[in-house]
Amino acid sequence: MRRTGRVVVVAAAVLAATAAPASAGENGPRDVHPSLRPNLVAYYDFDHPLRGDPALEQDQGRSSTEIELVNGGAAMRVADRAYPSGGRVLQTKQVNPGVTGNDDWKAGIYSASGVRTLRPFSAVEGATVMGWFKRSMDGPATGFNAIGLAGVLTGDSDGHGVRALLELIDVNGELKLVALGRRIDGGNSQTFAAGEDWKTLLPKDKWVHLTATFDFARGTMALYRNGKPVPGFYTRTDDPWLINGPGPHVTSATDPRGIKIGGSFPQNTLERNPCDCRMDALMFLDRSLTAREVANQFRLY
Repeated sequence: MRRTGRVVVVAAAVLAATAAPASAGENGPRDVHPSLRPNLVAYYDFDHPLRGDPALEQDQGRSSTEIELVNGGAAMRVADRAYPSGGRVLQTKQVNPGVTGNDDWKAGIYSASGVRTLRPFSAVEGATVMGWFKRSMDGPATGFNAIGLAGVLTGDSDGHGVRALLELIDVNGELKLVALGRRIDGGNSQTFAAGEDWKTLLPKDKWVHLTATFDFARGTMALYRNGKPVPGFYTRTDDPWLINGPGPHVTSATDPRGIKIGGSFPQNTLERNPCDCRMDALMFLDRSLTAREVANQFRLY
């Protein structure tokens, strides 16, 4: 199944103006801790296909930003259970490992003019990316040095560059679980890498809840696994986010060009960093959560 992603932008804009999230009533989604709901920009549980187009997944967060299940469509929703009250999950994968192409299963949304419904990530002090992940691959696909999990794109992204990303990437010759953030469009990124072995943090074929937080005002990031902090280190010791000068220190005042899940280029123009993984309950928040909030959310499951 091949689509362009442009339909997703239109659907997101229309539903943002006309509808509330399908399962988010006055109290919000049942699997989201009440303290997180006001900042829950986008939330995908892969149990809410868009009526009339099952290749689109409805957003259960407050922005109504639909995402496209790229190349696999409805077949990418599979039976599994990341947590006791969970339903179907998202399957991403590299379809033809021996062929250079862009037929990998991934998900997301992309617009070169920016995704208006993702404006909460514009000129913001913090962000959080979290969700359930189960990997089936033993390392990056041939020709790549990373495994893409989930992230928010910058306002000038080509489909790869990110504002806030959770991923597995090579750090000094060793694959690491990382939070990678960029405060200014076109500027430098900073990476916070987990010290522990990535295969220990994300065992093969086992569900793990991962969180990455980004405090752009203070220049800090953090990683969490199953609600607990993951010790790590910053890969740069300078000031890549340029926060040592006068503030306020917020992200660029641009609408992100989208969200990428399970690999880069959600507009389906290129294959990069595919992830043979399953995912569920993906959350994108416009605030850097505290350690207590991350723990509270995990305990809710």
